[in-house]
Amino acid sequence: MRLAGPLRIVALVVTVGLTWIVISILLGGPGTGFPRIQQLFTSPGSSVTAEPRARKYKCGLPQPCPEEHLAFRMVSGAANVIGPKICLEDKMLMSSVKDNVGRGLNIALVNGVSGELIEARAFDMWAGDVNDLLKFIRPLHEGTLVFVASYDDPATKMNEETRKLFGELGSRNAKELAFRDSWVFVGAKGVQNKSPFEQHVKNSKHTNKYEGWPEALEMEGCIPRRSSAS
Repeated sequence: MRLAGPLRIVALVVTVGLTWIVISILLGGPGTGFPRIQQLFTSPGSSVTAEPRARKYKCGLPQPCPEEHLAFRMVSGAANVIGPKICLEDKMLMSSVKDNVGRGLNIALVNGVSGELIEARAFDMWAGDVNDLLKFIRPLHEGTLVFVASYDDPATKMNEETRKLFGELGSRNAKELAFRDSWVFVGAKGVQNKSPFEQHVKNSKHTNKYEGWPEALEMEGCIPRRSSAS
């Protein structure tokens, strides 16, 4: 009976020691907070680190434009169903959501120095009056940027003067643009060379993506700001 007291003390010490060891394991050791306990309530799948999303810049470009450049992205219309989009410096200039696009040529005029929108209009090149388009692009001021995106039919009402004026803005393809072609183009009044920002796909039953229409075109890039505009 004399051993009962010491045995109880030993049992108590062992119990306290085991309890301390278990608590230390669950808490992850001194100074570590509660990571082990958190792991007990965390599913294996949630511990996987998510892949970082690719950063997008102005107008969704994959990389930023250099200083003194304007970021743009434009998409031509798809068949006669989905309207075109023109984005500049993260501002949507023309789109179906803005309700300012239409069949034919969708044109946004932009101040080449400030990047501010001057005017945006759609011109029906199937049943409209080509003179409306001519009145719009004839009096452009030096340095004005011209963004053009086709939708449905961009060319049926085009005449020689229209093609010549687009050529003077830097287009290579305006002279051969035809019924239901897809076309996106960025030019400027007063350029000396042909624009590097132009894409054109011919309407051909052998290569058309849609029934009666070629694929929609997407184009993006960085345009140097003009040094002056009057």
